Formats: sequence, structure tokens, C-alpha cells
Amino acid sequence: MIFAVDMGNSNIVLGCLEGKKLIFEERLATNMGKTSLEYAIMFKNLFELYGKIPTEVEGCIISSVVPQLTDTIAEAVKKVCGKSPMIVGPGVKSGINIVIDNPAQLGADLIAGAVAAVDEYEPPFIIIDMGTATTFSYVNEKKQFMGGAIMPGVVTALNSLVSGTSQLIRISLEAPKKVIGSNTIDSMKSGTIYGSAAMIDGMIERIEEEMGRELLTIATGGLAKLVVPYCKKKITVDDSLLVKGLGLIYEKNRK
Repeated sequence: MIFAVDMGNSNIVLGCLEGKKLIFEERLATNMGKTSLEYAIMFKNLFELYGKIPTEVEGCIISSVVPQLTDTIAEAVKKVCGKSPMIVGPGVKSGINIVIDNPAQLGADLIAGAVAAVDEYEPPFIIIDMGTATTFSYVNEKKQFMGGAIMPGVVTALNSLVSGTSQLIRISLEAPKKVIGSNTIDSMKSGTIYGSAAMIDGMIERIEEEMGRELLTIATGGLAKLVVPYCKKKITVDDSLLVKGLGLIYEKNRK
């Protein structure tokens, strides 16, 4: 059993795998103020919730885009599982050829997503990861990571809108019945959900135009299920892409 942790700016995704079989996957809010012990208690409770014994974990792996929390999470994992986790970074083999200006700048989460996508889908394809930022990654037919695009995430953009205006309030995230809202709240919901869907459709179209062909598109991340149903492009949602990718990376680097 492998325990995988993907630490993002907004959420920490936790998953357990036996081979390629996903045992569980859950999300916790990223909290810079929590100690390693507090995180360890949360992790332990999650194992108990699914009836799993953390000391039976064979290995642990972490990908992180929050460097200041990486050591805290690693210590929490070691407290719970009794093993020091592998950290995705320089020196860790992924099996993906990264063809960008500075491969060291590529986020560990994007690497994990690409590894899982190459294992499960036939390239070339686009991977969309919808979290604090919405990222687009392109992997070509040679399984090379060629780069992509980054834009503000759905909640990030909404929070910026609310904080930058004096008369707009915080809203819940669900699509209104009509694109043309008849009140402020429905208008904000329309712009947030349908606007994000339209931007995603537009980015896919531009990437496909640049590549000269239609491309398989896979979406993952905490907000994918919220927005993708309103996209006009055909997009496959794979919630567990990052956790599965971390499991594969761990196996590639197992001593």
C-alpha cells in the first residue's frame, strides 16, 4: 500500500493505492498555521475512516507546490506511517521527457498528472488541472511534456472580483439556470461558471489550432466537476490523476 500526498495552495489531496487500485482519495484544506502533529492527527483519522492501518503502508510520496509546508507534511507522514516520504523533485525519475526552457521550474503536481495520463491515455493530449490556478499542459505523441498555459483558477478569479469591488458579495459556486442573469448573484454565478467554461473551450481550440489537430483533453483537480459539464468541448474528467501519477512515480523510484 502506497500513501500519496499532493500538496497544493488551496487543498492537500491524500490517497492510498494498492498497485494501480485506488483505495481512497480525499481533500483537506491547506493551512499554513497547522503543525506537523495536527496534520498527523488528520491523516491518522483518514486512515481510520477507511479502515486502513497506516503502519501497513509500504511507502509514501509527496508532491508539493508549497515549499514552506513540505517539511511539515513530510514529518506528519512519518509520524503516522513510520516512513520518510519520497519528495518529487530533482533526481526523482518520472519517465516523462520534459521539453521546456527550464524543466526544474515545472510543478511536481503537473509532472504527476502527466505521468498518470501517459499511463492511461494515448498521447497527444491536453491535461487541465483546475485548482488555485487552472493549468493547461500539452504532451505530444512522443510522450514529451512540451509546456502549456496558466490562468487564474475559478475561485481565485472570483475572490479577486469580490475583493476588488465594493458592491459585489461572496457567492456559492453553482451554475444559474440562464447565462443572462436577472440579478447580481446569478450574473456573478454565470460569469464564474459559464465564463470559466468558455475560457477553457477557447484555450483548447487555440491549442488544437496550434497543434493542427483535435486533441484528447483530460481534466482533473477539485473544480473540474464543477465547470467541465458546461464546456462545449469533449473533456474527460479524471479526479484521481495526480494520486495515480504519484503512485507510478514511487514505483519507478522504488529501491
